[in-house]
Amino acid sequence: MDTRLLRVLVELSDRGTLRAVAEATGYGTSAVSQQLATLTREVGAPLVERTGRTVRLTPAGRRLVTHARPILAAVDAARAALAGGGEPGGAVHVAAYASVLSGDLIPVVRQLAVSHPGLQLLLQEQEPPEVLRLLEEDRVDLGFVYDYDLVPRGWDGYAVRQLCETPMVLAVPSGRTLLDVVDEPGRLHALAGQSWVVNSRGPADDELAVRVCALAAYQPMIEHRADSMDLVLDLVSADLGVALVPGHLPAHPGVRFVPMPGVPVRRRMFSITRPGREHWPAVSLVIERVAAHALAERWRSGQPLVVGQPGDQGQHDHE
Repeated sequence: MDTRLLRVLVELSDRGTLRAVAEATGYGTSAVSQQLATLTREVGAPLVERTGRTVRLTPAGRRLVTHARPILAAVDAARAALAGGGEPGGAVHVAAYASVLSGDLIPVVRQLAVSHPGLQLLLQEQEPPEVLRLLEEDRVDLGFVYDYDLVPRGWDGYAVRQLCETPMVLAVPSGRTLLDVVDEPGRLHALAGQSWVVNSRGPADDELAVRVCALAAYQPMIEHRADSMDLVLDLVSADLGVALVPGHLPAHPGVRFVPMPGVPVRRRMFSITRPGREHWPAVSLVIERVAAHALAERWRSGQPLVVGQPGDQGQHDHE
């Protein structure tokens, strides 16, 4: 069975229209239709059906997609292994959240410009849900995402490696004596009635604030949203709210960082790719460099770390 035909079927499953498949693969829509017809004849069962002007997968088509994904991942991994002796090079499209872009990826880009001048990283800032969508649409090769141990995300269908964990701390206005150390969940009642600042582009921060405050039996009052960490801290400094932030952040005027040893909350950093691509030499190199830089920077900040091991890459089945 021709893997190129399988790839077209998987693309149709991911993208939903023949035109989108044609744009992604470089084939014309008529060529895509012909490839699907050829695959249908090979398997002896209808794989797609028309519904008005669109097409959708039949049950047989969906079943074949579940088999095709690991086959294509294995082919990609084999190609990467055979090319493993070559120098990593070419363009790698990377999507990542803002703090890892500025804190880890930009320094790595500078390093690689010297050590691997044939490698080009094309960067874009995206939050985890957006990274997943770009990977699904095959518009990026590699992503860096995060979650919280109290609000774990599912990364089904992708090759994932945990790179490190960073403790979260409370950012409070420095002029307020709200609390010194949250050494037990009950002390969180001191924040009851306070406004909270959370992320503007995803629900995880909302849920994290809700779960932390639930330990003291109240609901957080979420009033402000910001994507930029600098803007989050500016809002806290202006006495407009409190926020949970990674503990390795540098000092910020007007903000006091309060540790929470009694309420351990950690942000976990992951690399994520489509299955098989984590073995591509260029992608593997970027992951290793970013992991090393992230660990070094957080170690210098004096924060305790939990390190993700190279074997922590989980390739999960698509739901």
